[in-house]
Amino acid sequence: MDYNSVEAEEIIEELLLDNSMEERRLQLFNQIYGEGSSSSQRRMINRDREAGHDRLVGDYFSENPTYLLETFRRRVDALGRKGLSPLQKYTAAMRMLAYGTSVDVVDDYVRIGESTAIECLKKFVTKVILIFEDEYLRKPNENDVQRLLKMGEDRGFPGMMGSIDCMHWQ
Repeated sequence: MDYNSVEAEEIIEELLLDNSMEERRLQLFNQIYGEGSSSSQRRMINRDREAGHDRLVGDYFSENPTYLLETFRRRVDALGRKGLSPLQKYTAAMRMLAYGTSVDVVDDYVRIGESTAIECLKKFVTKVILIFEDEYLRKPNENDVQRLLKMGEDRGFPGMMGSIDCMHWQ
């Protein structure tokens, strides 16, 4: 399947805007505690998601951003609260991938719950595979092998193919 960058961006945006996991979490909460349960029976964690979003906007999207300026969108949930922004979902997934960050560390900065962060990561990785598997995430063909062997040879590593840890070196 071929995707241009606009189509890929739209797919990722759709993925990040998907609030179905929030709805599912609310359903599970209601199944466990009942819709009319008292607040003493349940413990809600106020993550101050708006502050997490504001921190991200200040770092990346303000007039004088700490990092590069981008665009973002956000939605409102069924209770009228601002939901997690696509930026928060994307940042959570990227931090876990790029830094090997735990969900707790992502929660501290982005203000996103464990199950939501994991779901964002799964959806992001699934979409990356869908978009890039045919070209980049496939078994190398003969042309690929020859090109990679030539690159290795040019860099002083003749016969080098597939060694990440260099364990076969003499």
